Amino acid sequence: METVGGTGDPPEAPAVPTADPDEAERRLAMPLGEALVTQRAVRRVRPDPVDDRLVMRCLELALEAPTGSNGQNWEFVVVKDTAVKAALAAQYRRSWRVYGGLGRRLRRDDQTARILRSVQWQVEHFEQIPVVIVCCLRGGPRLPFVPLPPVLLSSHYGSLYPSVQNLLLAARAMGLGGALITLPLWSATAARRMIGLPLGVEPCCIVTLGWPLGRYGRKRRKPVASVVHLDRFGNRAWEPGPAS
Repeated sequence: METVGGTGDPPEAPAVPTADPDEAERRLAMPLGEALVTQRAVRRVRPDPVDDRLVMRCLELALEAPTGSNGQNWEFVVVKDTAVKAALAAQYRRSWRVYGGLGRRLRRDDQTARILRSVQWQVEHFEQIPVVIVCCLRGGPRLPFVPLPPVLLSSHYGSLYPSVQNLLLAARAMGLGGALITLPLWSATAARRMIGLPLGVEPCCIVTLGWPLGRYGRKRRKPVASVVHLDRFGNRAWEPGPAS
């Protein structure tokens, strides 16, 4: 994993892999602010196994996130079987050939090149990633051939992504490398077949987990005042004015 620092702070050393739940709990005491500013997509991970107790603890914390109407309608499929990972990897490679090719043609800056190399590594080594979690939702607003207002879809998926962020923050605190991806699920029909999902359960995204090859560290982000608007879009009230 390449670190892209924007603060001048050196990246921290990667956490030592552990299978000790007590050590994992100690790491979960990391200050929230530190976890937030150093979390990043960690795609390059070791093939070493991750203890099931750590995975379940991360998922337990994921369930603490709110859901619409307290529906608690998430489901998580933890994939460790190499054959199932290989099937998902084949889907990933098909979609990446299109998406990655477009990315290389449309954006040629250094940061995009680093991201593309990182994703390419993940695509090539997907079967070796120790834990692949398919995050799903039960039910949903979809009706065949009936157009739905965007707010219904937003409300539906809004019941899942807060839990995904909890999962990623828990992984970061433990020292696990986590990344949110969707390209292996480009065909929901194929994904359902691979992991045995019933029609009432929708695969939405994947979180990969493993002990990182690289390091966590601060990221380069836009100044907050450049993307915050007061009352109406375009009124960047907190953006510094011209020097007088």
